[in-house]
Amino acid sequence: MKNKVLQAHLALIIVNIIYAANFSIAKEVMPAYVQPFAFVLMRVGGALVLFWIVGTFFIKEKVDKKDLPRMALLAVFGVALNQLLFLKGLSLTQPINGAIIMTSNPIIVMIIAAVFLKEKISFQKITGIGIGIIGALIMLVYGKDFSLGSETIFGDMLILINSVSWALFVVLVKPLMKKYNTFTVVKWVFLFGFVYVLPFGLTEIQDVNWQQLPPQIWRDILFVVLATTFLAYVLNTYALRALSPSVVSIYIYLQPFLASLIAILYYKNDELDLRKLTAGVLIIFGVYLVSMPFKKRVNKSVPPQE
Repeated sequence: MKNKVLQAHLALIIVNIIYAANFSIAKEVMPAYVQPFAFVLMRVGGALVLFWIVGTFFIKEKVDKKDLPRMALLAVFGVALNQLLFLKGLSLTQPINGAIIMTSNPIIVMIIAAVFLKEKISFQKITGIGIGIIGALIMLVYGKDFSLGSETIFGDMLILINSVSWALFVVLVKPLMKKYNTFTVVKWVFLFGFVYVLPFGLTEIQDVNWQQLPPQIWRDILFVVLATTFLAYVLNTYALRALSPSVVSIYIYLQPFLASLIAILYYKNDELDLRKLTAGVLIIFGVYLVSMPFKKRVNKSVPPQE
């Protein structure tokens, strides 16, 4: 069990490295080269093919018909609304705005998990999320040019609704992850999701000038399809097999810190300073508080009941 928990945490670190890069990468593609809904159709359709190849040839598992309506509902929250609102919102606002707004996600997940899964809202968990928010905001806000004004308000609202939608998906998919293999769940969710996003993206995808797409944009599109969509969804749902929705969601606070580390280690266009170290320590400590519940103390003066 400990190995599975460790693997789940490693999976979430990989996911959030991918997400840390995705804000800027997706923004390069939209809306200059590909409109948001066309981009959604591309990433959902591309990932759908990969999920069904793996699910059909390597995972031999049948789904109970009674679970298909639940998967269809999950596709609304985890694919259609999540993808459409996030990319449309990102095209109308700044990446920094989107990153700041998404810090609301663990709070929303905690509340929804308490309602649907009866997950306890402990003081320790609230403290961990609060510390994580402080660390994330130190990374995001300091020295950055962002605005939450009339020019970006519609895009900001779409990303906020997307945050709620993703929180619902993370919580409601948990019971299915106990019953089925990760690929079994995700391939069906994406099949329904593709049906939902098809009407939105069909017109916009016809307007894409494929011959004029630079090599860098093609690489960005492949990254979003293969990493941000296919790999991230698999690893996220895999992590939910061993961890609670609250633990999975709080890893979002690592994204700005990981993005800074990537810039320092690979692009050499940033430097490690006291602000980043402080933010990193706060975020990691916040993640620890949420993911590592302390055992209750036993009163030794009371004899055990037989």
